Amino acid sequence: MSQYDVIVIGAGPGGYVCAIRCAQLGLKTAVVEGRETLGGTCLNVGCIPSKALLHSTHLLHEAEHNFAHMGLKGKSPSVDWDQMKAYKDEVIGQNTGGIEFLFKKNKIDWIKGWASIPAAGKVQVGDDVHEAKNIVIASGSVPASIPGVEIDEKIVVSSTGALELPKIPKKLAVIGAGVIGLELGSVYARLGSEVTVVEYMDAVCPGMDKDVQRSFKRILEKQGLNIILGAAVQGVETSKTKAKVRYQPKKGGGEETLDADVVLVATGRKPYAEGLGLDALGIKMTERGQIATDTHWATNIKGIYAIGDVIEGPMLAHKAEDEGMAVAEVIAGKHGHVNYGVIPGVVYTTPEVATVGATEDALKAEGKKIKVGKFMFMGNARAKAVHQADGGFVKIIADKETDRILGAAIIGPAAGDLIHELCVAMEFGASAEDVALTCHAHPTYSEAVREAALACGDGPIHS
Repeated sequence: MSQYDVIVIGAGPGGYVCAIRCAQLGLKTAVVEGRETLGGTCLNVGCIPSKALLHSTHLLHEAEHNFAHMGLKGKSPSVDWDQMKAYKDEVIGQNTGGIEFLFKKNKIDWIKGWASIPAAGKVQVGDDVHEAKNIVIASGSVPASIPGVEIDEKIVVSSTGALELPKIPKKLAVIGAGVIGLELGSVYARLGSEVTVVEYMDAVCPGMDKDVQRSFKRILEKQGLNIILGAAVQGVETSKTKAKVRYQPKKGGGEETLDADVVLVATGRKPYAEGLGLDALGIKMTERGQIATDTHWATNIKGIYAIGDVIEGPMLAHKAEDEGMAVAEVIAGKHGHVNYGVIPGVVYTTPEVATVGATEDALKAEGKKIKVGKFMFMGNARAKAVHQADGGFVKIIADKETDRILGAAIIGPAAGDLIHELCVAMEFGASAEDVALTCHAHPTYSEAVREAALACGDGPIHS
């Protein structure tokens, strides 16, 4: 029987980061993971492979639409789909192999297999039982479907199946206009698929800033995506090679159908804790099937903690990583902290979309007195130079009296990187004027952030 200070269950971003931090803090640490590779959903079948395909297809789009305009003449490249998938797999291998190296470097044991917790302080993997003073559940999430839609990973696929399609579909139907649906929809639209997105709500990326939703939808439609909003999918019927999506417009009218070669179900994810034996342990769960934790990520059973997608909060890899580091600090007797008010969200389409903090509507609903500074990328010299000035903007929301930044939204080039300037500003309680008075290099996309901050005062310079 092996004995550890900490056993982490799951080697996704939350689990592996937690394990490394525990090891750094001098705790004897092991991680239980049943996949053949480390990194969880994110590195194997989520964030990383999708970014490889997004990058590949963005360059294809540039070659087809912008190269000639820039004086790069010649025949547009053809798509070798198998090679593109091989490139994606190579990227996955580099990243998962990197985590394995970090485990060895930090003397973390990888216990291969699937875990259960027969009792507090014990983790069973196969026939072996390991003892741990502390257990951290970081078992993540799995794709969720909707009634009447059965995922077979052939014709009706989750994000996992969408990354491994044997061929590029002529017609792709996407159920759900959230991050996953729009990213993968963009990939296949650039590859030549006729993509139709069906969304139950009345806007893309439900819950996001309304200005972003409107602009984002227009941009995506200009890129060739067909987007049907306010439509409730009733079911999907499949044959050997085709599918038919049935949906009902919420505004009224008869049921309509949509033909497709492949249907991507992108209706969100659900916590995954099967096989752990939580019921027998008596671990308290929320009504939504998440593990209930306190402010220190502890469950109601002493010595058992939980982080990431399996607990409340946004299902984001970086939120899980922050919780992983924080709970390691707690276990080591230090102070762990996560500022849930400053967790960015990013959509990695082109243009990228990034948000942080509260939305304008949410703050108004709270009765907050706010001011909004907005700057269009059309006024940014660098964005014009790379064909990414159309329709995008930076929006900063600040307290009307204190000028403190309360939220921000960016749609434009490198938005996922630009948002962190505002994350740092919010973490330090900065005002919009603080950002406006900070020198920004020219020509950069980040100047648009400064201009939006200036717009919270007397006004931007280039607008």
